Amino acid sequence: MNRFLSNATNKIDAKGRVSVPAQFRNVLSRLDIQELYAIQDFIYPAVTVGGPDLLDRFERQIDGGDPFSMDANDMSLLIHGGGVFLKLDGEGRLMVSDFIRDYTGITDQVTFVGRSDHFQLWDPVCYEEKRQEALSRRMAGGQPRAGQGETG
Repeated sequence: MNRFLSNATNKIDAKGRVSVPAQFRNVLSRLDIQELYAIQDFIYPAVTVGGPDLLDRFERQIDGGDPFSMDANDMSLLIHGGGVFLKLDGEGRLMVSDFIRDYTGITDQVTFVGRSDHFQLWDPVCYEEKRQEALSRRMAGGQPRAGQGETG
């Protein structure tokens, strides 16, 4: 599988590093992603992490419109001025920097959340709250939960 799926919570070690879940490292390896790009999510208090294609996608969005528009300038400010590159160490760990901690509220644990072609870093409590809110919205809208079809 070449998608980031599921979620896992890992503890941050004394040096400020966290192990990326094995299933996520496998996807990174299969896709030959050597360098990671990270940006603050525009909706949730999470940091979005992906390969160079994530940055490319945002840049194509900017290039697709008027480069002098406020929207293009806002996007550039956020993705270029607010993005950082990350690298896994030899043990498959990421450094949980102030950039990550300040935006997410992460302290001693990180929840990794698969989002198909990228993944996110969340504070575990916040992730569970937002996941429950999303589930409640889907259920309130009359949408069946995954795995539950309509009965006739």
